[in-house]
Amino acid sequence: MSGQGPAGAADWLAALTGDAEIRDRLSPARQLLDMLRVEAAHARALGAVGQVPADIGERAARAIDALPIDHARLAREAQRDGMPVPGLVRQLRAAVPGDLAAAVHTGLTSQDVMDSALMLALGDVLALIEGRIRALDAALDDLAGRFGAAPLMARTRMQAALPITIGDRIEVWRAPLAHHLARLAALRPGLLRVQLGGPVGTRGSFGDSSGDRGDAIARAMAADLGLAPAPCWHTERAALAELGGWLSLVSGSLGKIGHDIALMAQQGVDAVRLRSGGRSSAMAHKANPVGAELLVTLARFNAVQLPGMHLALDHEQERSGISWTLEWLILPVMIEATGAGLRVALALLGNIERMGEAGGKER
Repeated sequence: MSGQGPAGAADWLAALTGDAEIRDRLSPARQLLDMLRVEAAHARALGAVGQVPADIGERAARAIDALPIDHARLAREAQRDGMPVPGLVRQLRAAVPGDLAAAVHTGLTSQDVMDSALMLALGDVLALIEGRIRALDAALDDLAGRFGAAPLMARTRMQAALPITIGDRIEVWRAPLAHHLARLAALRPGLLRVQLGGPVGTRGSFGDSSGDRGDAIARAMAADLGLAPAPCWHTERAALAELGGWLSLVSGSLGKIGHDIALMAQQGVDAVRLRSGGRSSAMAHKANPVGAELLVTLARFNAVQLPGMHLALDHEQERSGISWTLEWLILPVMIEATGAGLRVALALLGNIERMGEAGGKER
């Protein structure tokens, strides 16, 4: 979701199609803070279950929280290791006092850290997206109150059909939003879960072949991080694929709104008037419905990402470096596209000056 340009240049494509707030929450710097939170929660959990003395676990957690990260070194080592966690752990172990070493990353894997960190980020961005959906619903309700009684020609297969009102069309736009919120509420419990499997997903790396100690550590970590406890889901990625589907559904609903408004704004139809539109470099008379067009573009963008999330369901054997990396490429841009669509939709609705057939009754 970012354009290319010289260093320091304004990123026009990100300004047009991106979302700075969500991009910041998913940024590498914030990811590292989330990973440190996971490492600290793990150290405290080791102390809570007696894997290490409780004071050792707590002191290690405080040391991890205070660690200054060498980001340039981490980037160099991640290029070699294929992920940032091995380099991060090397920095952790070099920085903490030697008597705390047993509480640093003992029994964890890179995937445990990165998957749990992702869940922390998703908790925040999904709350942000939910708030925007609710704001969009309120904005549509306001439009219905202002223009709902105005006449509108319904169009089927883009041909004039029978008269309806603006309120009828707005209700079609609003209806999916409640369903999206209900789906999100149902999705969250099975999505926002701690990841703790150890090297091969059996939780056997904590000196207990039954996995009971690993289960106790997972519960303690989950409580610390505000996530749900869960069995290891190293290779079971359905919840992330479902999230991708939900993001595409939300974007699709926004695309419907945008497509309708773009058609309503056509010269000769004039069923909506916007206060301002995009300018043309060649035709001064034009006011292009850029926001409406963007909603369609972002909907189609997310739709074409979705097969990639389904391809990433195939995590071979006990861990995949292939499908896991594919998730890293696809999921963040889908989240940002959804957030951007909601941002654009709210601005577009705020830009509406009139709705209804030209010359018809307005409220």
